[in-house]
Amino acid sequence: MPRRSATMLAATLMLIALLCASVFMNVPYTELSPGPTYNTLGAQDKAGTPVISISGHPTYPTSGHLNMTTVQVTGADYQPSLVSVVTGWLRSDVLVVPHDSVYPKGQTEQQADQQNAEEFASSQDSAKTAALTQLGIPVGTEVVIGSVVAGAPADGKLHAGDRITAVDGTAITDPNQVADLVTKHKPGDPVVFTVVPQAKDGMNPAPSDETQVTVPTTTSPASGKAFVGIQPEVDHTFPFKIDIGLQDVGGPSAGLMFSLGVIDKLTPTDLTGGKFVAGTGTIDDKGNVGPIGGISMKEIAARNAGARYFFTPSDNCTEAAANTPSGLRLIKVSTLDDALKALGQIRAGQDSALASCSK
Repeated sequence: MPRRSATMLAATLMLIALLCASVFMNVPYTELSPGPTYNTLGAQDKAGTPVISISGHPTYPTSGHLNMTTVQVTGADYQPSLVSVVTGWLRSDVLVVPHDSVYPKGQTEQQADQQNAEEFASSQDSAKTAALTQLGIPVGTEVVIGSVVAGAPADGKLHAGDRITAVDGTAITDPNQVADLVTKHKPGDPVVFTVVPQAKDGMNPAPSDETQVTVPTTTSPASGKAFVGIQPEVDHTFPFKIDIGLQDVGGPSAGLMFSLGVIDKLTPTDLTGGKFVAGTGTIDDKGNVGPIGGISMKEIAARNAGARYFFTPSDNCTEAAANTPSGLRLIKVSTLDDALKALGQIRAGQDSALASCSK
């Protein structure tokens, strides 16, 4: 074979080899796809376990759907091939995003799951608070222990969820008081905490459970001041029991739909009028609705489940409207009030009055 032909053949074979390697090599992306939806008015499993259960207060029959939506995400250790990524870019039911946008560098899948679980628990608390506040039902606050530093003086003596009522006899109404009172001591001095241990049945513990716990202090490695190793935070107290019992769901994006589910169960008005409504959005204690990630996948999940209306956070509207599934009406909401107003319009058949998302 002539030298020139041999050179060209070698170059061609090398190019083919490089193309094959690039096609099948793993790349740092994460794939999102539509996840399951759950009717906050219904059951979460085949056993009939309700998504939201309320005891200690009258509840009313509901109908229709108020579905929260989810997104399925590939694991932190999974890295798709270039072929898979390109295929995902071409599909409407897969969203391909940089790996670090879902799993920040150095974060394990277990750490991500823990963060999602904490955000989910916080969203439930805010959803209950916003719902009861909307209904004019008083919600109390208390200072609780959010976490205890492993190996710190408080470890084993105080526990996450314990309510702090006093430190050294001074009544506690704000988390900042705890640090102020502890750091008045010299490292090595004891501090007396008056606490109500976390109840095991999910109900608010009774004041009669109050107990005093003496905790030694040590020197804080950060400030050099007295330190016991707890993180106090504000928690809400409710006048009756509200349980949101979903498993294997994380993140804060179901807050709005949880609030609506609670309100529907606590009021005689059938909020949906039997219609199929789904949605997403974070919620704060005051009922403000915030944006979420993966909106396009949640739209698909909602429509696949049968939804005709989809509550969309106002900050997600432009993105959501770019690829709206056929037959799904996007409803723009910024507050819990907006969503309740929209439900009234849906019940009345006033679809033309609904606030819609636009591109």
